Amino acid sequence: MATELKVPALGESISEAVVLEWLVAEGDRVEVDQDVVVLETDKITINVPATVGGVLVEKRAKVQDEVSIGMVIAIIDEAAEGGGGEKKAEAASGDDAAPKQAAAEKSEAPAASAPKEAAKAPAEAASAHGDGDAPLMPAVRRLIAENGLDAKKIKGTGPGGRILKEDVLRALEGEKPDTRPAATSEKPAPPMTAASLGPKPAAAADEGEEIVKMSKLRRTIAERLVEAQRTAAILTTFNEVDMTAVKALRAEYQDAFSKKYGVRLGFLSFFAKAVIEALKAYPAVNAEIRGDSVVYKNHYHIGVAVGGGRGLVVPVVRHADRMSLADFEKTLNGLADKAKSNSLSLEDLTGGTFTISNGGVYGSMLSTPILNAPQSGILGLHKIQDRPVAIDGKVEIRPMMYLALSYDHRIIDGREAVSFLVRVKECIEDPSRILLEI
Repeated sequence: MATELKVPALGESISEAVVLEWLVAEGDRVEVDQDVVVLETDKITINVPATVGGVLVEKRAKVQDEVSIGMVIAIIDEAAEGGGGEKKAEAASGDDAAPKQAAAEKSEAPAASAPKEAAKAPAEAASAHGDGDAPLMPAVRRLIAENGLDAKKIKGTGPGGRILKEDVLRALEGEKPDTRPAATSEKPAPPMTAASLGPKPAAAADEGEEIVKMSKLRRTIAERLVEAQRTAAILTTFNEVDMTAVKALRAEYQDAFSKKYGVRLGFLSFFAKAVIEALKAYPAVNAEIRGDSVVYKNHYHIGVAVGGGRGLVVPVVRHADRMSLADFEKTLNGLADKAKSNSLSLEDLTGGTFTISNGGVYGSMLSTPILNAPQSGILGLHKIQDRPVAIDGKVEIRPMMYLALSYDHRIIDGREAVSFLVRVKECIEDPSRILLEI
């Protein structure tokens, strides 16, 4: 019995996706709930599992193909027997499978057997599995074989520890093995490079240029950033904050905090608490424009921009106002780990009311962050830098940070924006305000 594998519902407002990676080959046997294919949407990447156990006899979409919800992307035969991609002909349903195979064997030129035998050794040298039990994609397996690498020595960063092409490239950067495929009657193909592994250029490029098609995720990010600048009246106001008090607090209690809660006490939890106090005082910054109305939010879902496995994402810490510093740190660490492993769910990325972006971790001194629509405010944090400042008529060296608040001037007045940022500054410079909520 043949069962169709269809693109599942991907969440509100998402109607299509791109095939990012096939996790099994045609002819492979799959079990119920085993991940078969990875799809990328404009918000998340999602693994699509098999709905039945059987043999994957047909793929109806290639990598980089755009697919829509409900579209059939593969056929699984529950009655077929299979065990590997090389058994595709045996697993394919239909009475003409055997004649086709016989015809294919008959039509092969005798000279082709020599290259096949020569290429067999490196292909067998690469294990079908890498780190753990995660199967290797054919392209990855071929790349490992052509460069004489040991799959067991390559650390996989994909879902479930799967080895990705990027992992192999990193391994190649670290070691340059001399092992090459055995000599054949044909010139062996050169090892793959980062350029050859990416999407093929859409057109011929001039010398020194490389044209690579943007991923759907990157295209959507670009469109939304442009749309935010086109539709919102974005202004940015700046201030600076003395981090002395927070740094001293962290230094004094870091060990006890880490021992009790199992996480480190970071700066972001302080800023999140400070932001919430400021949002309560100036609710327009926590609002959004919806049609011809302004929607004021009485909840505080704080988005935090983090570097994910496939780019910058903004997971959301829900009801952050109800959390302690430890709860916020634990939740944020969990979301960051999911971002790095590309396992964020749609719920993790939606519903934010305000965003914090910390460019300081990359060394940024000052920036003007762009709104994360439909939100009306985003706070940019920057590098902590020792600078001379005037304190009570004396010059002292203090750890200072520039703050930047970008806001939608359509609903937030300059007075509110400046006052909001001043409230954040006051809470950070005197953390007791956060505890007392004043």
